[in-house]
Amino acid sequence: MTVFTFKQEFYTDMLEQIIIEKLTRELLPKHLAVHNDSHKHAGHAGAGVETHFRIEISSPDLSGLSRVAAHQRIYQILDQEMKNGIHALQIIIK
Repeated sequence: MTVFTFKQEFYTDMLEQIIIEKLTRELLPKHLAVHNDSHKHAGHAGAGVETHFRIEISSPDLSGLSRVAAHQRIYQILDQEMKNGIHALQIIIK
């Protein structure tokens, strides 16, 4: 039997790319910037290669929503990523 193990470093930028693709597909943003801030949290609880992100987004789909509703919409889109890797997500709606 062969057992494969993967180091998290192998997947660097993979989660970031998934976030970009999902938000682009679902919200058609006018502006989207995804920053991997994980390096700023080295040694903290939940620290990892792709665990802390900052999203700056401007989308017509979010413009009529309250801040809470807009954040909830983004969390809904990124539900699987929030459950399987993202420890912290900062959202800036422009």
